[in-house]
Amino acid sequence: MRLGQVRNTYCTHEQFIALQLWSKPMEDILFDFIEQYMSLSHEEKTAIIELDIFRSFKKGSVLLKEGQLSSRGYFVLKGCIRSYYIIDGEEKTTAFWTEMEGVTPPCVLTGKPSEYHIACVEDSILTVATPDMETIIFEKFPRFETLCRILSEQLLMKSQSSFDEFKTSSPEQRYLNLLETRPKLVQRVPQHQLASYLGITPQSLSRMRARISNKKG
Repeated sequence: MRLGQVRNTYCTHEQFIALQLWSKPMEDILFDFIEQYMSLSHEEKTAIIELDIFRSFKKGSVLLKEGQLSSRGYFVLKGCIRSYYIIDGEEKTTAFWTEMEGVTPPCVLTGKPSEYHIACVEDSILTVATPDMETIIFEKFPRFETLCRILSEQLLMKSQSSFDEFKTSSPEQRYLNLLETRPKLVQRVPQHQLASYLGITPQSLSRMRARISNKKG
């Protein structure tokens, strides 16, 4: 869990939620998320705000580069970020994170240079925190450590499930699964990034979409 102050403005049901996210104070969005797991006191909320962790990034901003050392973890309050490798000059997207999802790159834990890049797919508002910040908040409020452990376990289970599904399914099955589990994502990310994530070319993705649409028609 990566726990300042950024205000920005960004409408179907999903568009309404997006509007709420842009118009609502970012700390309140984070507090609402945390309070799904535990109630927060005024003192705890103040301590989180004082960490000064809220940051806004423009679309295309690179948060982490291959070979870079970093101690930063990210939690998405609004927007979308992705991880990708560059192999033979070509980007290979491996994951997307959207609202209320977080990522701690392995390099934060290992102290070694990052093996991949992380960048913003959209204008995004994130919390950006370091292990030192976590230590401060854990020492003052030990129950936050329990919350972070629960969230980390959930993230690990989700990541393992996604990895297993990816290994055992075809590109079309992966795409259909995305339509079922993350329909907004399919509309939000550029086609070439989505195709890369699915392990196919943009042309193959276009043909697959047309084939699926014809079946539904």
